[in-house]
Amino acid sequence: MVEKGRFNHIEERLRAIEGGRDYAFADMAELCLVPDVVIPSKFKVLDFDKYMGTTCPKNHLKMYSRKMGAYTKDEKLLMHFFQESLTEAAII
Repeated sequence: MVEKGRFNHIEERLRAIEGGRDYAFADMAELCLVPDVVIPSKFKVLDFDKYMGTTCPKNHLKMYSRKMGAYTKDEKLLMHFFQESLTEAAII
């Protein structure tokens, strides 16, 4: 029984050191900006003129939509990569 008590004590200490796997989020998918996005295997992120907050955000959105025209049916993919075209928050 003494050995089992020591073993439990060591396990408890290890859990405290390792964090016990108690994270603020239960699943890595919760961290995803757009859940369930499927990125085609041969997809290459296009080069965009970055939005810097000084031009019209609607024009930037139109430009983004035109460049990503081949993927207009995949709304999740469009949302996932839109952040790549920004340097600042877009306020419409």
